[in-house]
Amino acid sequence: MTVSIRNLDAPLGAAISAVDRAVPLSRADLGAIEAAWQTRLVVVARGQQLSDPQLLAFSRQFGELDPPGPNPYGEPFNKEFPEINVISNVIANGKPIGNLGAGEAVWHADMTYVDVPPKAAALYSLEVPQNGGGNTYFADMFAAYEALAATLKETIKGKVAVHDASRNSAGLLRKGYAEVTDVRETMGARHPLVRTDPQTGRKAMFLGRRPNSYVIGMSLADSERLLDELWAHATQSRFAMSHKWKVGDLVIWDNTQTQHLATFDYAPEQRRRMHRVSLRGTAPY
Repeated sequence: MTVSIRNLDAPLGAAISAVDRAVPLSRADLGAIEAAWQTRLVVVARGQQLSDPQLLAFSRQFGELDPPGPNPYGEPFNKEFPEINVISNVIANGKPIGNLGAGEAVWHADMTYVDVPPKAAALYSLEVPQNGGGNTYFADMFAAYEALAATLKETIKGKVAVHDASRNSAGLLRKGYAEVTDVRETMGARHPLVRTDPQTGRKAMFLGRRPNSYVIGMSLADSERLLDELWAHATQSRFAMSHKWKVGDLVIWDNTQTQHLATFDYAPEQRRRMHRVSLRGTAPY
């Protein structure tokens, strides 16, 4: 085995070094990365030089690819490799070259508005703000669930919430969707508030995004109070880590057991461009 792995000085996250992600991984290296990923939920590899085909080939070693969801402009940002989603604030010829780049994304997990959300994502940085900023935060939903009071665990047992499909994580209305005026009529997948990991049996909070969420069967007021309490608990700093991006960073995370947040704390003229690949998951239960 050639890969070297160390835990980050944070509640979650691991750093990988001494392996070239542009070539196929050995069985031992692949197993070591998967083990770190399962236990630490976020894996960081710095200093990579990956073409789009290499990013796709690397990602396929961990499972079947899951194509990006529809973007607000109705066509893939990466037409040559539509399996790749472009995350960027860059405007070229009057049009955005990517998604989610010109605003702060709320805490969320990716594409939970579909019945089978991606199990994981790999995000590769091509351009980052030169003056800093644009960090991504990740929060451990296993730890958040385990730290819940017993009474609150009992309250959310068996509860199901609807995950809004109308807007992306930066709040932009998706093409073909109408504004949600009553969250009890929100369109999107319905998932349990507590998800069981199919491999380990551990339980994690599974919240998706806060805007337009609704707990099925509850009064509107009770649903709002419960969701506010759960979100305030789940996004505490004691469950979270922050990643400060450099060009060439490759970050892989477990999409079903974490939440993440991208900050927009840099000048708009500072370019940010990243390519993301998602892996197909299983229906939450």
